[in-house]
Amino acid sequence: MEMNDTTRLADMSTMSPARLLWRYCLPAVVGMLVMSLYNIIDRVFIGQGVGPEAIAGLAITFPVMNLSAALGVLIGAGGSARISILLGAGDEHGAKKVLGNALVMLAVIIVCYLTAFAVFIDDILMAFGASEVTLPYARDFMLYILPGMFMTNFAFTFNNFMRVTGYPVKAMVTMFIGAGINVILAPLFLFVMGWGIKGAAIATDISMGVSAIFVMAHFFNKGHTLHFETSGRMYRLSAKVMASIVAIGAAPSLVNAAACFINVIINKTLYQYGGDIAVAAAGIFTSYTSLMTMVVVGICQGMQPIVGFNYGAGLYHRLKSTYWLAVLVSTVIVTTGQIVGLVFPGSIARAFTSDAGLIDATSTCLGNALMAFTVVGFQTISTTLFQSLGKAGASIFLSLTRQVLFLIPLLILLPPRFGLIGIWWSFPLSDLLATMVTVAMVAYELRVISRLAAATSPRMA
Repeated sequence: MEMNDTTRLADMSTMSPARLLWRYCLPAVVGMLVMSLYNIIDRVFIGQGVGPEAIAGLAITFPVMNLSAALGVLIGAGGSARISILLGAGDEHGAKKVLGNALVMLAVIIVCYLTAFAVFIDDILMAFGASEVTLPYARDFMLYILPGMFMTNFAFTFNNFMRVTGYPVKAMVTMFIGAGINVILAPLFLFVMGWGIKGAAIATDISMGVSAIFVMAHFFNKGHTLHFETSGRMYRLSAKVMASIVAIGAAPSLVNAAACFINVIINKTLYQYGGDIAVAAAGIFTSYTSLMTMVVVGICQGMQPIVGFNYGAGLYHRLKSTYWLAVLVSTVIVTTGQIVGLVFPGSIARAFTSDAGLIDATSTCLGNALMAFTVVGFQTISTTLFQSLGKAGASIFLSLTRQVLFLIPLLILLPPRFGLIGIWWSFPLSDLLATMVTVAMVAYELRVISRLAAATSPRMA
């Protein structure tokens, strides 16, 4: 018999952390991996079917896509963290208020940024590093992907809400639906219809639209604990609720926003020291590493409701067990990806292109930029730990250490002295420096949690 919502939420505080993490992380990881795979498949089709210039043009759009994701994550990550904490504390009314406010906030934000992108698209792409060669490809993709960005934000945001309310498998299935449609439509539009790079964008629009419909339908079902109500009270914006969403969601949102501007700096620096071929190599590097990072993000999504719920319920020992398991699994994933990238860089490059110059450039990029990739799992999981606990300030600071505190200065200092190789070295050096900060902050926070556990009843200690 299918579990009801009460049973699903009760499992958060009774099931073993290992089983619970498996239940929530596996669907989240599969969902994120499928989403990452179909984005990579788009890039493979574009690279093989259009050419290296198209890959470079697509790489120019990454900052725009990151900025869109940052605005969606602001609501999705912040709202899901608040909902899991409130449900752990038994406050269903508060959780519904967060759901309603999140819907209104997301709709307003999407309308604002889509309008800005549509009006200033050429200026934005040129500012983000497009050249005269790559601008037409980047523009074609962006003009057709804009409607899909609207759907993507709704699909991902409410997919997070679905997961934290006890439906991780259903959340995964909604991502499978969109991914399956995209894998079928992308080659059809690119090769059979001959639509080029815009065909990949249109395929994404359709697939994300279908995913969004499936996700939103879940919350119109009144049989679920968390659902949309006909009363307007849950949609009435509350300064307190909005502030709680933004405070927690600011950390992962700033990561994506910072990634946007970091990509601008990287693209411009790459073009200066290596031209369009270096920009295309960085695009392949990003596509490859996204496979591992999306798996880690999936683990974060699975971990977050467990940590948040048990923190709200005062079960601190379960919180720590879940965190360390997530760190272990994430580290194994990224280390495996690092080894494969270092040993087989040419094979990875050839999956995206047959251009000899781009294959050589990508091999050099992977061989240097992946040197410290093994620490990325620990960094990402630790940032999510602070987010899940509602520690907005710590989460924001930690999320920005690698990209803003270390990577930007390294990108300014190293290339003038070492050229293009200095850009690739900036990535592992910033990873290592950020890890040192992460270790110190996590060690302090775990001591605080241990003191909280000791101060509660023996059952929770």
